[in-house]
Amino acid sequence: MRASRLISLLLLLQAREVMTAAELARELEVSERTVYRDVLALSAAGVPVYADRGRAGGYRLLGGYRTRLTGMTRDEAEALFLAGLPGPAGDMGLADAVAAAELKVLAALPPSLRDAPARTGQRFHLDVPGWYRQTAPPPWLAELAGAVWRDGVVTIQYRRGDHEVTRRVCPYGLVLKSGIWYLVGRVGEDLRTYRVDRVTAVEPHEETFDREPGFDLADHWQAQAESFLRSMLRAEVTLRLSPTGLRQLRHLADTPFGYDEAVAAATGPDGQGWVTTRLPVESVEVAYTQLLGLGPEAEVLDPPELRARLADAAARFATLYADSDGQR
Repeated sequence: MRASRLISLLLLLQAREVMTAAELARELEVSERTVYRDVLALSAAGVPVYADRGRAGGYRLLGGYRTRLTGMTRDEAEALFLAGLPGPAGDMGLADAVAAAELKVLAALPPSLRDAPARTGQRFHLDVPGWYRQTAPPPWLAELAGAVWRDGVVTIQYRRGDHEVTRRVCPYGLVLKSGIWYLVGRVGEDLRTYRVDRVTAVEPHEETFDREPGFDLADHWQAQAESFLRSMLRAEVTLRLSPTGLRQLRHLADTPFGYDEAVAAATGPDGQGWVTTRLPVESVEVAYTQLLGLGPEAEVLDPPELRARLADAAARFATLYADSDGQR
Protein backbone atom coordinates (compact mmCIF):
# COMPACT_ATOMS: atom_id res chain seq x y z
CA MET A 1 0.00 0.00 0.00
CA ARG A 2 2.75 2.46 0.93
CA ALA A 3 4.70 1.85 -2.29
CA SER A 4 1.57 2.57 -4.33
CA ARG A 5 0.94 5.74 -2.31
CA LEU A 6 4.51 6.96 -2.82
CA ILE A 7 4.13 6.53 -6.58
CA SER A 8 0.81 8.39 -6.49
CA LEU A 9 2.41 11.23 -4.54
CA LEU A 10 5.25 11.45 -7.04
CA LEU A 11 2.87 11.46 -10.02
CA LEU A 12 0.72 14.15 -8.38
CA LEU A 13 3.77 16.40 -8.02
CA GLN A 14 4.72 15.75 -11.64
CA ALA A 15 1.21 16.69 -12.79
CA ARG A 16 0.49 19.65 -10.49
CA GLU A 17 4.06 21.03 -10.10
CA VAL A 18 3.44 22.32 -6.57
CA MET A 19 1.08 21.05 -3.85
CA THR A 20 0.79 21.72 -0.15
CA ALA A 21 0.83 18.93 2.43
CA ALA A 22 -2.89 19.53 3.01
CA GLU A 23 -3.67 19.18 -0.69
CA LEU A 24 -1.64 15.99 -0.97
CA ALA A 25 -3.33 14.59 2.13
CA ARG A 26 -6.78 15.20 0.61
CA GLU A 27 -5.82 13.61 -2.71
CA LEU A 28 -4.23 10.55 -1.08
CA GLU A 29 -6.82 10.32 1.72
CA VAL A 30 -4.18 10.24 4.45
CA SER A 31 -3.09 12.57 7.25
CA GLU A 32 -0.63 15.42 6.74
CA ARG A 33 1.76 13.61 9.10
CA THR A 34 1.73 10.65 6.67
CA VAL A 35 2.51 13.03 3.79
CA TYR A 36 5.53 14.40 5.69
CA ARG A 37 6.84 10.85 6.21
CA ASP A 38 6.25 9.91 2.57
CA VAL A 39 8.09 12.99 1.30
CA LEU A 40 11.06 12.12 3.50
CA ALA A 41 11.00 8.56 2.12
CA LEU A 42 11.02 9.84 -1.48
CA SER A 43 13.88 12.18 -0.71
CA ALA A 44 15.86 9.37 0.92
CA ALA A 45 15.30 7.28 -2.23
CA GLY A 46 16.94 9.96 -4.36
CA VAL A 47 13.84 11.74 -5.67
CA PRO A 48 14.59 15.52 -5.77
CA VAL A 49 11.54 16.73 -3.86
CA TYR A 50 11.80 19.86 -1.75
CA ALA A 51 9.54 22.31 0.07
CA ASP A 52 9.00 25.99 -0.69
CA ARG A 53 7.95 28.08 2.30
CA GLY A 54 5.52 30.99 2.24
CA ARG A 55 1.96 31.63 1.11
CA ALA A 56 2.58 30.22 -2.39
CA GLY A 57 4.76 27.41 -1.09
CA GLY A 58 4.39 23.68 -1.06
CA TYR A 59 6.18 20.56 -2.21
CA ARG A 60 7.64 20.45 -5.70
CA LEU A 61 10.10 18.41 -7.76
CA LEU A 62 13.41 19.80 -8.92
CA GLY A 63 12.86 21.28 -12.39
CA GLY A 64 12.37 18.77 -15.18
CA TYR A 65 12.42 15.64 -12.99
CA ARG A 66 10.30 12.81 -14.38
CA THR A 67 9.91 9.19 -13.46
CA ARG A 68 9.44 6.20 -15.74
CA LEU A 69 6.25 4.21 -15.36
CA THR A 70 7.93 1.36 -13.50
CA GLY A 71 5.38 1.47 -10.67
CA MET A 72 2.40 0.71 -12.90
CA THR A 73 0.49 -2.47 -12.12
CA ARG A 74 -0.78 -4.93 -14.75
CA ASP A 75 -4.40 -3.85 -14.20
CA GLU A 76 -3.44 -0.19 -14.63
CA ALA A 77 -1.41 -0.84 -17.78
CA GLU A 78 -4.19 -2.86 -19.41
CA ALA A 79 -6.80 -0.26 -18.44
CA LEU A 80 -4.64 2.44 -20.03
CA PHE A 81 -4.56 0.63 -23.37
CA LEU A 82 -8.28 -0.12 -23.06
CA ALA A 83 -8.88 3.64 -22.89
CA GLY A 84 -7.09 3.99 -26.25
CA LEU A 85 -9.31 1.60 -28.20
CA PRO A 86 -9.36 2.57 -31.91
CA GLY A 87 -12.41 4.23 -33.34
CA PRO A 88 -13.46 7.59 -31.86
CA ALA A 89 -9.90 8.94 -31.71
CA GLY A 90 -9.37 7.92 -35.32
CA ASP A 91 -12.64 9.58 -36.34
CA MET A 92 -11.31 12.86 -34.91
CA GLY A 93 -8.06 12.55 -36.83
CA LEU A 94 -6.02 11.53 -33.79
CA ALA A 95 -5.10 7.96 -34.79
CA ASP A 96 -1.42 8.82 -35.34
CA ALA A 97 -1.20 10.73 -32.06
CA VAL A 98 -2.79 7.85 -30.14
CA ALA A 99 -0.46 5.33 -31.76
CA ALA A 100 2.59 7.46 -30.93
CA ALA A 101 1.44 7.90 -27.33
CA GLU A 102 0.90 4.16 -26.94
CA LEU A 103 4.40 3.47 -28.26
CA LYS A 104 5.91 5.89 -25.74
CA VAL A 105 3.97 4.36 -22.87
CA LEU A 106 4.90 0.88 -24.06
CA ALA A 107 8.58 1.82 -24.16
CA ALA A 108 8.38 3.08 -20.57
CA LEU A 109 6.75 -0.08 -19.22
CA PRO A 110 8.83 -2.84 -17.66
CA PRO A 111 9.22 -6.00 -19.81
CA SER A 112 6.71 -7.94 -17.67
CA LEU A 113 3.90 -5.56 -18.73
CA ARG A 114 4.66 -5.11 -22.43
CA ASP A 115 2.04 -7.63 -23.46
CA ALA A 116 -0.67 -5.30 -22.08
CA PRO A 117 -1.82 -3.88 -25.46
CA ALA A 118 -1.99 -7.35 -27.03
CA ARG A 119 -3.99 -8.76 -24.09
CA THR A 120 -6.38 -5.81 -24.23
CA GLY A 121 -6.89 -6.05 -28.00
CA GLN A 122 -7.60 -9.78 -27.77
CA ARG A 123 -10.28 -9.28 -25.13
CA PHE A 124 -12.10 -6.01 -25.85
CA HIS A 125 -13.41 -4.24 -28.93
CA LEU A 126 -15.51 -1.08 -28.94
CA ASP A 127 -18.12 -0.96 -31.74
CA VAL A 128 -19.73 2.43 -31.19
CA PRO A 129 -22.28 2.88 -34.02
CA GLY A 130 -25.72 1.32 -33.68
CA TRP A 131 -26.92 -1.37 -36.07
CA TYR A 132 -27.80 -0.32 -39.63
CA ARG A 133 -25.92 2.98 -39.27
CA GLN A 134 -23.25 4.49 -41.42
CA THR A 135 -19.84 3.85 -39.82
CA ALA A 136 -17.89 6.59 -41.64
CA PRO A 137 -17.16 9.65 -39.47
CA PRO A 138 -18.97 12.90 -40.33
CA PRO A 139 -17.06 14.93 -42.95
CA TRP A 140 -16.25 17.90 -40.70
CA LEU A 141 -15.50 16.03 -37.47
CA ALA A 142 -11.71 16.32 -37.67
CA GLU A 143 -11.86 20.09 -38.31
CA LEU A 144 -14.21 20.59 -35.36
CA ALA A 145 -12.00 18.42 -33.14
CA GLY A 146 -9.04 20.60 -34.05
CA ALA A 147 -10.98 23.73 -33.12
CA VAL A 148 -12.02 22.17 -29.81
CA TRP A 149 -8.38 21.37 -28.97
CA ARG A 150 -7.13 24.90 -29.65
CA ASP A 151 -10.23 26.75 -28.33
CA GLY A 152 -10.62 28.27 -31.77
CA VAL A 153 -13.73 30.12 -32.95
CA VAL A 154 -15.42 28.65 -36.04
CA THR A 155 -18.29 29.53 -38.33
CA ILE A 156 -20.40 26.54 -39.28
CA GLN A 157 -23.06 25.93 -41.90
CA TYR A 158 -25.73 23.71 -40.35
CA ARG A 159 -28.60 21.85 -41.99
CA ARG A 160 -31.85 22.47 -40.15
CA GLY A 161 -34.83 20.83 -41.78
CA ASP A 162 -34.98 21.87 -45.43
CA HIS A 163 -32.71 24.90 -45.07
CA GLU A 164 -29.24 25.83 -43.78
CA VAL A 165 -28.26 28.29 -41.07
CA THR A 166 -24.92 29.94 -40.30
CA ARG A 167 -23.62 30.13 -36.76
CA ARG A 168 -20.44 31.55 -35.22
CA VAL A 169 -19.54 29.02 -32.53
CA CYS A 170 -17.06 28.74 -29.69
CA PRO A 171 -16.65 24.92 -29.69
CA TYR A 172 -16.48 23.63 -26.11
CA GLY A 173 -16.46 19.90 -26.78
CA LEU A 174 -17.52 16.85 -28.77
CA VAL A 175 -19.74 14.04 -27.49
CA LEU A 176 -20.22 10.60 -29.05
CA LYS A 177 -23.67 9.24 -28.18
CA SER A 178 -25.00 5.97 -29.66
CA GLY A 179 -22.73 6.32 -32.69
CA ILE A 180 -23.67 9.96 -33.34
CA TRP A 181 -21.26 12.85 -32.79
CA TYR A 182 -22.54 16.09 -31.22
CA LEU A 183 -20.82 19.47 -30.93
CA VAL A 184 -21.41 21.50 -27.77
CA GLY A 185 -20.60 25.15 -28.32
CA ARG A 186 -21.35 28.66 -27.17
CA VAL A 187 -23.32 30.90 -29.52
CA GLY A 188 -23.57 34.36 -28.04
CA GLU A 189 -24.44 33.79 -24.39
CA ASP A 190 -26.03 30.36 -24.91
CA LEU A 191 -24.60 26.86 -24.94
CA ARG A 192 -26.08 24.89 -27.85
CA THR A 193 -25.78 21.38 -29.23
CA TYR A 194 -25.39 20.47 -32.93
CA ARG A 195 -25.30 17.08 -34.66
CA VAL A 196 -21.98 16.98 -36.46
CA ASP A 197 -23.37 14.97 -39.39
CA ARG A 198 -25.63 17.96 -40.17
CA VAL A 199 -22.71 20.38 -40.40
CA THR A 200 -22.13 21.12 -44.08
CA ALA A 201 -19.14 23.51 -43.80
CA VAL A 202 -16.64 24.74 -41.20
CA GLU A 203 -14.67 27.98 -41.44
CA PRO A 204 -11.96 28.26 -38.76
CA HIS A 205 -10.87 31.66 -37.47
CA GLU A 206 -7.60 32.82 -35.96
CA GLU A 207 -9.55 34.11 -32.99
CA THR A 208 -9.62 32.00 -29.82
CA PHE A 209 -12.03 32.11 -26.91
CA ASP A 210 -11.81 31.73 -23.13
CA ARG A 211 -13.97 28.92 -21.78
CA GLU A 212 -15.50 29.14 -18.33
CA PRO A 213 -13.03 27.56 -15.86
CA GLY A 214 -15.77 25.57 -14.16
CA PHE A 215 -17.29 24.11 -17.33
CA ASP A 216 -17.51 20.30 -17.24
CA LEU A 217 -18.54 18.69 -20.52
CA ALA A 218 -19.80 15.44 -18.97
CA ASP A 219 -21.96 17.26 -16.40
CA HIS A 220 -23.33 19.63 -19.05
CA TRP A 221 -24.20 16.77 -21.39
CA GLN A 222 -25.97 14.79 -18.68
CA ALA A 223 -28.05 17.81 -17.68
CA GLN A 224 -28.95 18.60 -21.29
CA ALA A 225 -29.82 14.98 -22.05
CA GLU A 226 -32.13 14.77 -19.04
CA SER A 227 -33.77 18.07 -19.94
CA PHE A 228 -34.30 16.92 -23.54
CA LEU A 229 -35.83 13.60 -22.49
CA ARG A 230 -38.16 15.28 -20.02
CA SER A 231 -39.23 17.83 -22.64
CA MET A 232 -40.43 14.97 -24.85
CA LEU A 233 -43.11 13.96 -22.34
CA ARG A 234 -45.91 16.34 -23.31
CA ALA A 235 -48.95 14.16 -22.53
CA GLU A 236 -50.14 11.74 -19.87
CA VAL A 237 -52.25 8.60 -19.75
CA THR A 238 -53.92 6.88 -16.82
CA LEU A 239 -53.90 3.10 -16.87
CA ARG A 240 -54.19 -0.08 -14.86
CA LEU A 241 -51.31 -2.51 -14.99
CA SER A 242 -51.01 -6.15 -14.02
CA PRO A 243 -47.82 -7.18 -12.18
CA THR A 244 -46.47 -8.41 -15.54
CA GLY A 245 -47.50 -5.17 -17.24
CA LEU A 246 -45.73 -3.08 -14.61
CA ARG A 247 -42.51 -5.04 -15.13
CA GLN A 248 -42.74 -4.82 -18.93
CA LEU A 249 -43.46 -1.09 -18.85
CA ARG A 250 -39.76 -0.43 -18.15
CA HIS A 251 -38.95 -1.58 -21.70
CA LEU A 252 -41.77 0.33 -23.42
CA ALA A 253 -41.84 3.74 -21.69
CA ASP A 254 -40.54 6.74 -23.66
CA THR A 255 -37.78 7.47 -21.15
CA PRO A 256 -36.47 6.15 -17.83
CA PHE A 257 -38.04 9.23 -16.24
CA GLY A 258 -41.46 8.26 -17.53
CA TYR A 259 -41.16 4.78 -16.07
CA ASP A 260 -39.83 6.07 -12.73
CA GLU A 261 -42.68 8.58 -12.45
CA ALA A 262 -45.24 5.90 -13.30
CA VAL A 263 -43.90 3.64 -10.56
CA ALA A 264 -43.85 6.50 -8.04
CA ALA A 265 -47.47 7.43 -8.89
CA ALA A 266 -48.81 3.84 -8.74
CA THR A 267 -51.65 3.14 -6.27
CA GLY A 268 -52.87 -0.27 -5.21
CA PRO A 269 -52.59 -3.12 -5.84
CA ASP A 270 -56.26 -4.04 -6.00
CA GLY A 271 -57.77 -7.45 -5.34
CA GLN A 272 -56.38 -8.75 -8.66
CA GLY A 273 -52.89 -7.42 -7.99
CA TRP A 274 -53.27 -4.60 -10.53
CA VAL A 275 -52.06 -1.04 -9.87
CA THR A 276 -53.37 2.26 -11.24
CA THR A 277 -50.91 4.91 -12.32
CA ARG A 278 -50.19 7.90 -14.57
CA LEU A 279 -47.65 7.51 -17.36
CA PRO A 280 -45.98 10.57 -18.99
CA VAL A 281 -45.79 10.03 -22.77
CA GLU A 282 -44.61 11.90 -25.85
CA SER A 283 -48.08 11.87 -27.41
CA VAL A 284 -51.28 9.83 -27.52
CA GLU A 285 -50.20 8.47 -30.89
CA VAL A 286 -46.89 7.23 -29.49
CA ALA A 287 -48.62 5.85 -26.39
CA TYR A 288 -50.97 3.83 -28.59
CA THR A 289 -48.04 2.09 -30.28
CA GLN A 290 -46.26 1.47 -26.99
CA LEU A 291 -49.24 0.17 -25.03
CA LEU A 292 -50.15 -2.27 -27.81
CA GLY A 293 -46.99 -4.06 -26.73
CA LEU A 294 -48.47 -4.68 -23.27
CA GLY A 295 -51.54 -6.39 -24.71
CA PRO A 296 -53.96 -7.60 -22.02
CA GLU A 297 -51.52 -6.64 -19.23
CA ALA A 298 -52.66 -2.99 -19.37
CA GLU A 299 -56.01 -1.17 -19.40
CA VAL A 300 -56.14 2.50 -20.40
CA LEU A 301 -58.54 4.56 -18.29
CA ASP A 302 -57.82 7.99 -19.75
CA PRO A 303 -57.81 9.71 -22.23
CA PRO A 304 -61.01 8.34 -23.79
CA GLU A 305 -59.69 8.51 -27.39
CA LEU A 306 -56.73 6.30 -26.53
CA ARG A 307 -58.95 3.82 -24.71
CA ALA A 308 -61.27 3.70 -27.73
CA ARG A 309 -58.38 3.09 -30.15
CA LEU A 310 -57.01 0.23 -28.06
CA ALA A 311 -60.49 -1.28 -27.68
CA ASP A 312 -60.88 -1.17 -31.46
CA ALA A 313 -57.45 -2.80 -31.88
CA ALA A 314 -58.43 -5.53 -29.38
CA ALA A 315 -61.66 -6.21 -31.31
CA ARG A 316 -59.75 -6.49 -34.57
CA PHE A 317 -57.26 -8.85 -32.94
CA ALA A 318 -60.15 -11.01 -31.70
CA THR A 319 -61.63 -11.15 -35.21
CA LEU A 320 -58.28 -11.90 -36.79
CA TYR A 321 -57.55 -14.80 -34.49
CA ALA A 322 -61.11 -16.16 -34.29
CA ASP A 323 -61.33 -19.92 -34.89
CA SER A 324 -65.09 -20.33 -35.35
CA ASP A 325 -64.82 -22.42 -38.56
CA GLY A 326 -61.87 -24.51 -37.44
CA GLN A 327 -59.76 -23.37 -40.40
CA ARG A 328 -57.43 -21.01 -38.47
